[in-house]
Amino acid sequence: MMYLHLGLFLCILSVCCSATLSSSSFASRRSILREVSDNGKSGGDHPDYAVELNATNFDAVLKETPATFAVVEFFAHWCPACRNYKPHYEKVARLFNGPDAVHPGIILMTRVDCASKINTKLCDKFSVGHYPMLFWGPPSKFVGAGWEPKQEKSDIRVIDDARTADRLLNWINKQLGSSFGLDDQKFQNELLSSNVSDPGQIARAIYDVEEATSTAFDIILEHKMIKPGTRTSLIKFLQLLAAHHPSRRCRKGTAEFLVSFDDLYPTDFWSTNKQEDDKSSVRNLKICGKDVPRGYWMFCRGSKNETRGFSCGLWVLLHSLSVRIDDGESQFTFNAICDFVHNFFICEECRQHFYKMCSSVSSPFNKARDFALWLWSSHNKVNERLMKEEASLGTADPKFPKTIWPPKQLCSSCYLSVDQRNNKIEWNQDEVFKFLADYYSKTLASLYKDKSIVGNDGSEGAVEDLIVATNAIVVPVGAALAIAVASCAFGALACYWRSQQKSRKPRRTWK
Repeated sequence: MMYLHLGLFLCILSVCCSATLSSSSFASRRSILREVSDNGKSGGDHPDYAVELNATNFDAVLKETPATFAVVEFFAHWCPACRNYKPHYEKVARLFNGPDAVHPGIILMTRVDCASKINTKLCDKFSVGHYPMLFWGPPSKFVGAGWEPKQEKSDIRVIDDARTADRLLNWINKQLGSSFGLDDQKFQNELLSSNVSDPGQIARAIYDVEEATSTAFDIILEHKMIKPGTRTSLIKFLQLLAAHHPSRRCRKGTAEFLVSFDDLYPTDFWSTNKQEDDKSSVRNLKICGKDVPRGYWMFCRGSKNETRGFSCGLWVLLHSLSVRIDDGESQFTFNAICDFVHNFFICEECRQHFYKMCSSVSSPFNKARDFALWLWSSHNKVNERLMKEEASLGTADPKFPKTIWPPKQLCSSCYLSVDQRNNKIEWNQDEVFKFLADYYSKTLASLYKDKSIVGNDGSEGAVEDLIVATNAIVVPVGAALAIAVASCAFGALACYWRSQQKSRKPRRTWK
């Protein structure tokens, strides 16, 4: 009998211990995943640099990243070798991930915990046979894919020499032909100067255009700049973006904003107490997607924290709009951009200078080419003024000083003659327009199209290309065919889309 009691006691004890261990293992996993390498810092309170992925977000994150390459580390939270390896991995991730990345937009460093049951099938797809196991490849090649050891041809490769941070970074440098170092610091990137002479670098600006668009609308909402006197000019600009923004995500977001605009900002909005109630609903309308703004710049990144960035991204957006419109939209686009800058650009001196240039235009634009060249010429006038100011004050970006655009190394055919004594240039405007159209349209969108960031299953296109007519404004007769057709069809499409939105149940990330 005594042995029976002893046996029962031991059984109960083992069950209790296993439950305790199970609970502690989950707690341990959470603490391990929150662990941060101090990277030479004390306190250890910095968030992880590597992006934690799981089966629910793996495809989405890798599909939408602006990075050219990705590293995926498959690990197990209970594995001592993985815990010891994490500081090494984080040292490399610090260089490429997050708003303070030294070399942003090149590599996305990620991790997947194979000890989590939700990731079992995902780890099996990549034939993970040991921990940690690292893979390298273009982010899009990981989406919906897998890896087999005996696979002859694959864009996904196993990183076979990554035992330490130094060895992992050396392996990456060999693949890219780069010379990144673990001690690299922000704004000391030797690649920064390349985007002046390399026309292909503008392709990276598509993400900066999204960043600038989202930042602009965040500023508008934060400063409560939508008022009775500015409402119409904002609608015009939204219509322009919904038709011609180079980013499909931003076209979709602005179209959704237009669909909801009269509900969010009815004509009696400012005479009631609704202004404080609208914050959450307006902020839920992400103009360029849920992950934008990202908090960092790529093509528009300056060599100093306070240079380039938002203003650069906004200029790229305006130029890209100028070469996407049709002739009949040229005056509408001119008015929309001038009114937007006048009402919503909060840098007072810049706003006044730009509006002065707008006011100096005496006759309407009939050709899209003429408007694109006017905007280009105006931008060069701004640069000429800022060159003198920055030279006298010593505030210029040393790696990106203001210059007349485009430089000869980007478009030699744009130059007819240069008078060095008087610092005057005679331009071949036909060649300038050809350059602008290619640079800010075809080349700008090339990376974005190649990565297929927004799906082509038809579900995305219905809303993103919808241009909304609202009773606050009538689009001019000469507006684009896209606006005209979409406006005619708006009644049926908008009602259908909004009914679908209301009936749609919110998705849950975790089951």
